[in-house]
Order: sequence, then C-alpha cells, then structure tokens
Amino acid sequence: MEIEGVVERIRRVAGVRVNAAAPRVDVESALCDVRQVRAWLDASEAALASSLADQASFPEAAIAETSRGSIGDASRTLDRSRTLSATPPLATALDDGAITSGHVDAVTRAGSSLDEHQRAELYDRCSTLVDVAERATTEQWGRRVRDEARRIVADDGMSRLEQQRRATSLRTWVDADGMWNLRGRFDPVTGVRLAARLDAAVDTLFAERAPATCPTDPIEKQHHLWALALDRLLDGSAGGARPGRAEFVVVIDTSDAPAGPLEACDRAAAPHVQFPIPVEVPWRVLAELAGDAEVSAVVVRNGVVLHAPGELNLGRTTRLANRAQRRALRGMYATCAIPGCSTAYDRCKLHHLVWWRHGGATDLDNLLPVCSHHHTKIHNDAWQLCLGPGRELTVTFPDGTVRCTGPPRRRAA
Repeated sequence: MEIEGVVERIRRVAGVRVNAAAPRVDVESALCDVRQVRAWLDASEAALASSLADQASFPEAAIAETSRGSIGDASRTLDRSRTLSATPPLATALDDGAITSGHVDAVTRAGSSLDEHQRAELYDRCSTLVDVAERATTEQWGRRVRDEARRIVADDGMSRLEQQRRATSLRTWVDADGMWNLRGRFDPVTGVRLAARLDAAVDTLFAERAPATCPTDPIEKQHHLWALALDRLLDGSAGGARPGRAEFVVVIDTSDAPAGPLEACDRAAAPHVQFPIPVEVPWRVLAELAGDAEVSAVVVRNGVVLHAPGELNLGRTTRLANRAQRRALRGMYATCAIPGCSTAYDRCKLHHLVWWRHGGATDLDNLLPVCSHHHTKIHNDAWQLCLGPGRELTVTFPDGTVRCTGPPRRRAA
C-alpha cells in the first residue's frame, strides 16, 4: 500500500468518527479502512523489527522499550517478521491490507511444531494460498493452515497416532477470576485411558451422593465431578505414586532490615515475608492447606540465600538441579532472570552459568532461571552471563552491548 493510500484511509476514518450521524455503510467502510491501516502498520513494524534484529544482539529488549510492551510481545513481533521473510506473497498481502497479522501468526503457530524441512514446505504452500487467506477470517485460515501442516507431516510417512502423540500437551494458567486452569490435548489412546480412570473415579466417589457444590445442569455437573475426581486421583496413591501435597515456600526477604538481631528492627524495616503460590487463596483456606502442606522457609538478603532447606551444592555429581535448589531459586526469582522478561519462574529452565559441558558445577551460585527463548539465545547466540556476589546479573551481547540488573528482588516482580 502506498503512503498516499494510508493517509487517505486515515482521513476517511477521521471523517466518519466525528460524524455521530454517519450511516451504517460509512461506518462499516471506515472499519475496513482501520483494518487495512492496521495491517500496513503491522507489516511496517515487522520490517523494522527485522532490520533491528540485524543490528542488535538483544532486539527484543529494544523493541519492548520503544513499543512500551513486554519481551514476549517483542518476541512475537520478531517471529512474525521471520514468517513474512519466508513468505513474500503473505508479506505483500499484509502490506496491502488484504490480510491481517492474525493470518500471518496462524502460519507461525502451525510451523512451530514442524521441523525445518517441513516448515519450509508449509511456507511454500501458504505462499500459494494467499487468495484463500484474503477471503478467509483468521479462524478459517488457521484451520486451513493446520490442515496443510498435518498433510505435510503425513506425507513424511508419520502415522496419525504418532502425530497425535507428538501433539499431546498440557498447560496451566490463572484467569482473571483467580481460578487455576488446566487444559490438555491427548492422543486417543491416552485419552481413552484417562477418561476411563476419571469415569471410574466418579462412579466410586459419587455413586451414592453427589457433593453439595454440584451445579444443577447435568452437563456442568459432569464437568464438576470430573474435576473433583481428578483432584482425588492426583491426591491418591494410584499407580504407586506418592500422594500429592501442596508446597508453600515462605520467602523471608531481609534486604531492607538492618544487620543485627531481628528484635532490634523497627516495624517498618522488618523482614518481608511472602508466600509465592501460583494462585490467590483466602487466608482461611490457606491456613487449612498449610496444615497438610510442606512448608519451607527461604531467607534471602540482597540476592544471597542465607538459609534454605536441603543440599544446595551438588558439584559434579549430577547435571540436574534438585528440589532444594529449585525451591531456593524460586525464593529469589518470580520470573526469568534476563532483564525485562516476564516469563514466570515455573516456565523457566535452570541454566548453568559455567556450562556443564565446560566443567560447571550444579551449585546454587552457578544456576540461574531463564526461559526457553533466552536459554536458546545463551547457547546459540553467544550471550555471556556473569553473576556478582549479590547475584547481580551482567549480560554481554556479541556486539559488545551490556545489560545489568541488581540483586533479584522477588517482591518487585
């Protein structure tokens, strides 16, 4: 789209916007103009992000700072720019306002589960389907792209069941109501087994009397009973597994407290105590849970762990961090340690600052939580990380740029 076309569309939108009596046809036309201008802006953003990626070692940070967004948003912008680079016809269609960024993102998502060869094939197919994308909604286009991805995998000789097993996944999140959500996709064999266990648990637990919390709608009631049955299965000893128990990590941050006996501190400077649990729980319920939970205290001061239960230094005996080390790091970090990254600690990997292959030890001072994206950057793009005595982090990029943070402060997360 030429710049004159963009300006003309903006003028039309502005004219309709100030006219409270504008007829419906004009309003709908203005909304179409908005979509086309937004697509042009998204195409421009992707092109600029691609240019910045060639000049900066940490383009996500630069994009996040200029756009006032998050590192995650910046990463998605770069992913979009890479998809557009690989599919020139889609890039042209987005620049012309014929498709939206949602169409491009659908291709990115579908390609993320494919290997390099399969992804290139998907890009080639999508490049020949631009006319389909121009007529389809993002939802319709997303289904078409997923179908193409499935065909590509099938053409590689993979059986449908194997495809489904590779696509099996489970994720959790906390919604706006404070509810902890669980969503999974399972291959049919696993699904039948799980469904049978849930049905059996429902029959066993609620055959005679349903709990008072049950909804009256029969479908919602079944969903409710399945959720309760799942909780009972996880809390039991099925399959010889250890019954699940909640774990509370009490973080006592003494960074602002003066040195010396605790009783000498005034109330304003007293140690800061936190219960970093993944969901919001009322205090009364929290007290009930704590009675059967594993409660551990982690005492930190200016980025240094003063106390944490368990063995925190394993040396070269094992590459994997133990539960005690993960608990201690959780006490200091709420998110990925890379500056500006908001990926939650539970979604991070523990990275050896001195790599294991280079003789690094699995000791607390050599471990740092980083998300998968930045873990890849560290290993593949020559990022250099260094921790100071108070876990002050310095990241040096290949172009010589340096970013620093002070000691981790969990309360600020």
